[in-house]
Amino acid sequence: MALKFYVVWVGRETGVFTNWTDAKKQVDRFPQASYKSFMTREEAEAAYAAGRGTRLPGRKTQSRPTTTVKKQPERGTSSKQNFDVVIYCDGGCDPNPGKAGSGVAVYRGGCLSELWYGLYNPKGTNNTAELNALHQSLLLAKEAIAQGQTVQIFCDSQYAINCVTVWAFSWKKKGWKRKTAGDIKNLELIQEAHALYVKIRTGALVSHVKAHIGIEGNELADRMSIFGIDQRNTDFCQYTETLDIQFILGFRTG
Repeated sequence: MALKFYVVWVGRETGVFTNWTDAKKQVDRFPQASYKSFMTREEAEAAYAAGRGTRLPGRKTQSRPTTTVKKQPERGTSSKQNFDVVIYCDGGCDPNPGKAGSGVAVYRGGCLSELWYGLYNPKGTNNTAELNALHQSLLLAKEAIAQGQTVQIFCDSQYAINCVTVWAFSWKKKGWKRKTAGDIKNLELIQEAHALYVKIRTGALVSHVKAHIGIEGNELADRMSIFGIDQRNTDFCQYTETLDIQFILGFRTG
C-alpha cells in the first residue's frame, strides 16, 4: 500500500503526519477538525502552507482561515510529543478595558494535565491579562525545568511575547525606556516576567499560536480566562473539577 501523508489544519495539533494513526489522534472527536490525505509529502507540505483544509471523505468540507502555522516535526510527531510539558496561555477582558482574567492549560506527556484560571481584575485590559497568563506559564515552566523536563509555551498574544522575550532586552539597556517618547505600559509586570524568562529561556521555548482556530490547548486556556472573570477570583487557581474537555469547551468564550 502506498504511503500517504496527512495534513491537519485544525485539530489538537496541526502539521504534516506520515501515518493515519497519529493524524487521527489530532482530529478524532475534535470540534470542526480540518484535515486531508495526500499521496506525496510535497503536495501535503504545499497544502499545509497554503492554510486551506478539506475534510476526508464522509465528512463535511470546511475551510480554515489562511494563516501561517509553525510546521510540525516529521514522522508524524507533534510538539506535545517533542516536549515533556506544553503550556497554552491566554488572557481575556470583557469589555476591554474592563473585567479581565487569565487562563492556562498544561499538557504533560501529550495529555491534558491541569487547567488554571484567575487573576481577576475589574479594571484590567486584554494586554495585562495576556501578560499575566504568560507570566504564570513561565512560573509553571520554571518548576518543570527544575525537574529536568523540557517545556514549550504557546501564547496567542504577539504583544505579550514581544514585551517579555524581545523588546524588554533593549528597554532594559536604555534604563527601561522606549525609543520614542512615553512610558512603557505595564512595565512592572513586564519586568517581572522578563526577569523570569531570562533565567529559564535556555530550557523553555516560547512560541506564538494563532487564536480561535480550533487548537485544543488554546481554546481551553481561553475558556479558563473567561472562567476566571466569571468566578472573580483574584488568585491564580487550579481548576479542580473533572477535566472533561468537551464540557469545558462549552464554557463562555473570550
